[in-house]
Amino acid sequence: TMLRLRLLTWDVKDTLLRLRHPIGENYSALAQVHGVQVRPEALTKSFHQAYKVQSKHFPNYGLSKGLSSKQWWADVVKQTFRLAGVHEDRLLTSIAESLYREYCSAQTWELLPGARETLGQCRQLGIRMAVISNFDMRLEKILSHCNLRHHFDFVLTSEEAGFAKPDLRIFQRALHISGVAPQQAAHVGDSYVKDYRAARDAGMHSFLLTAAGCANRWEREVPKEHVLPSLTHLLSVIGKG
Repeated sequence: TMLRLRLLTWDVKDTLLRLRHPIGENYSALAQVHGVQVRPEALTKSFHQAYKVQSKHFPNYGLSKGLSSKQWWADVVKQTFRLAGVHEDRLLTSIAESLYREYCSAQTWELLPGARETLGQCRQLGIRMAVISNFDMRLEKILSHCNLRHHFDFVLTSEEAGFAKPDLRIFQRALHISGVAPQQAAHVGDSYVKDYRAARDAGMHSFLLTAAGCANRWEREVPKEHVLPSLTHLLSVIGKG
């Protein structure tokens, strides 16, 4: 059966855009500009630790606890460096502010293979597109800087929605904004739980982008025709559904 889609929603990080360099390398290079030497491996390790704790105590950028996403990220950055042995507070504040700006710039991100072509072709098919992403409000700017923003009717971040995927309400909000029924919408993302499963639970179609040839533990749960080995693959399945 042809899948008559009116709306296609997209995850961004690791679906359309990815970091050009590992986080530890970014953090280490920026610390060096501030005159601090810390090994990238140490920062990668401490970042994952800091991020995990912060996400647990203050989910979705701590919005319900009165934090701003900027403050949330500053706390993660400072704690990352503290765990790696850097403690001078004024220095940590400067590093956090520089990193917050740097993550907005196109230099920090790169497009996944096939992203630009696939978005262009979907638009030519007349399908409306939007973003549903667990991201903070910098996402609009990042998409503009990477020259992707014009493809989308709207960008819905978890910060703006007040809910983060896999919460169904962020998908429902997107459907409500676009006035499209879930059965006429599909979502594309790289997370089984937050993208594939959640969109299906919201009544939408969905496709799971997997790193090429990367077998994962969800394989049995996802029908082959819902798996995208690459973004360019989407056009061959959108017609068949």
